Amino acid sequence: MTESQAVPASEIENDRPTAPALLKGWRKKCPCCGKGALLHSYLKINDNCDSCGLQLSHARADDGPAYLTILIVGHLLAPLLHFAYVTWRPEPLAMFSIVTLGCVSLSLFLLPRMKGIVVGYQWARRMHGFDKDS
Repeated sequence: MTESQAVPASEIENDRPTAPALLKGWRKKCPCCGKGALLHSYLKINDNCDSCGLQLSHARADDGPAYLTILIVGHLLAPLLHFAYVTWRPEPLAMFSIVTLGCVSLSLFLLPRMKGIVVGYQWARRMHGFDKDS
């Protein structure tokens, strides 16, 4: 491709919009087509999309989903913990049990969705091997 045929950077950024890719990732679907499953077990990414054939093995989520999950769970449960303590003054063991159950449940719910969001972002921004047209 010569310089006169080069695609403008704004056009490259707009051909893969970020917001829909993040939403598809939240639903744990392929960021390209939104139909195929992104994960084949709790946190294992499929090699390819069953629907469109997008190669997903490029995705490198690493610790990003865990950091995002901790950030969200902490910001949701800390104010609730403070409010419950100030309002009702529950017994320490009851408070510990409820907060632990909430923390574990919310973390297990959010972790695969955060992984989907990270992979969707990588696809939309053409990171880690997703730079080829698909």
